[in-house]
Amino acid sequence: MEHIALHTRIAEGHEEDYEREHARIPDELDAALRAAGVHAWRIWRDGRDIFHLVEVEDYRAMRRRLAEDPANQRWQEHINQFLEVVDDYGGEDDGIRPVWSLPADAPGEGRA
Repeated sequence: MEHIALHTRIAEGHEEDYEREHARIPDELDAALRAAGVHAWRIWRDGRDIFHLVEVEDYRAMRRRLAEDPANQRWQEHINQFLEVVDDYGGEDDGIRPVWSLPADAPGEGRA
């Protein structure tokens, strides 16, 4: 299982639009994400900055599969109108590079 962090930015003035559209994603998109190996996808917003945490079996494979999925293509076309930078969904990125973490199963490790 991979845990991938992502960052996107909402276009100015579209913060409420972005949140409204994520109140409930389309059922067909939910099914496509799950079929592509996504176990969980969480989103946080700080102003116009959006942070995602994705738990997925294989992130690059998921991105490639979703690039071809009609439900995801429709969603991307719709949601990208609210974003500052449009995602090409090429599948060759690895998300945000991790720098540090506090291990859950190793007391004392990760301390400075």
